Formats: sequence, structure tokens, C-alpha cells
Amino acid sequence: MDEKQQDEFVETFGEELGEEIDIEATRKAHKMSMTGWALFFIWLGIVFSLNLGASVGMLGVGVITLGVQMARKMSGLQVEGFWVLVGVLLLLGSLGKLISFGIALIPLALILAGVIILWSVYFGKRARRNR
Repeated sequence: MDEKQQDEFVETFGEELGEEIDIEATRKAHKMSMTGWALFFIWLGIVFSLNLGASVGMLGVGVITLGVQMARKMSGLQVEGFWVLVGVLLLLGSLGKLISFGIALIPLALILAGVIILWSVYFGKRARRNR
């Protein structure tokens, strides 16, 4: 699908929803998202090839996650709160492991992330609209 076909698809999809979709903002958001994923895979490759360990790996993924959200904000796009939370939890978890807080933050972060996702699915704004 070329760029023109993508634009037509997005416009048609927006009309079906009864909303106007900003194609340029959609394209920018997609580009940032793909950049974040690319950095994620590059970072994991570096972590695994140099055997840096899970804590350093999580630290980098947290920085990448928060960096993408900062770039979204600076570009005038909406910040995705879920990914900010994931980035912060990854940073706290990795720092907790690196500094040895003695608290297992990673399992707690994973549980919290799961609870937040479930809460948003069943009780969030979209869930209320779709009832």
C-alpha cells in the first residue's frame, strides 16, 4: 500500500467513525512509534550481545519508552499515559535492581501494569462509551 492509498484509507476510516483524522499527525505518530520500536530492538541486540544483564536492559528500554513520549509531546502529539507509566516502572525497577533496594519492583510493576490495563478495558473512558 503506497502513501496515497494509506491516506485514502485513513480518511475513509475517519468518515466511517464520524471524525476528521489529521493525516499528517497520524503519519508523524506512526513514524515516532516505529522509531521507538527500532531503538528497542537495537538496544536489546546490544544488551544480549554484550551480556549487560536484565537491569541495564530494562533501564535502556525505560529511557527509550520515555524518550518516545517526550518526542511526541515536543511534536505536539498526545502523550500516551500508559507508555509513560511503563517507562517509569521500567526505570524504577532497573534502578531498584542496580541499587539493590531489596524490593522486587519488577514483579510489582508487571502486576500493576496488568491491573491498569484491565481497569482501562472495563472501566476506562472508552469502556463507558461502548456500554
